[in-house]
Amino acid sequence: MSVDPQHARQVLASADCLHDAAAVQRAYDELATAIAARYRTLDPLLLCVMNGGLHATAELSRRLDFPLQIDYLHATRYRGATQGGGLVWYRQPPAERIHRRHVLVIDDILDEGHTLVAIRGALQSFAPASLAVAVLAEKLHARRAAGAHAEFVGLRVADRYVFGCGMDYKEYWRQLPAIYAVKN
Repeated sequence: MSVDPQHARQVLASADCLHDAAAVQRAYDELATAIAARYRTLDPLLLCVMNGGLHATAELSRRLDFPLQIDYLHATRYRGATQGGGLVWYRQPPAERIHRRHVLVIDDILDEGHTLVAIRGALQSFAPASLAVAVLAEKLHARRAAGAHAEFVGLRVADRYVFGCGMDYKEYWRQLPAIYAVKN
């Protein structure tokens, strides 16, 4: 469910900035420090959750100064809408890339977590040495799916429709350096 670019401009013009670019950069720095402390000697595989996790994966990986590998997976419940539907897999990484590896899944936001729970289940079936999740943002609400959690969280956001830093508003504004919320 796409919108025209003019509508997307209007949404941004009236949006509330929840975390400015400087706060986002500090969160990435802190996340990278915590991730490095855990993974520096483990030869990890970073798995980017497309499309939202692309920005977070780029920001975090450029801050990590040790050997690692990067791959991606693509699963979604949104497909351009503002509410999730059934899970659709576009790409799972090959099982041999996961087996006995220390895997860190990187995504933009932990919201209700249904997608994340499905991703964890699929990856656990490949028997990784360890599996953890890092997200730039965690939305604060009581609708979290059972088992949905992230070991590394950069920022917390209110229970509003947010965009920027990989998160989109109807497929627009992923590229913004700050986190915004649609005006209520």
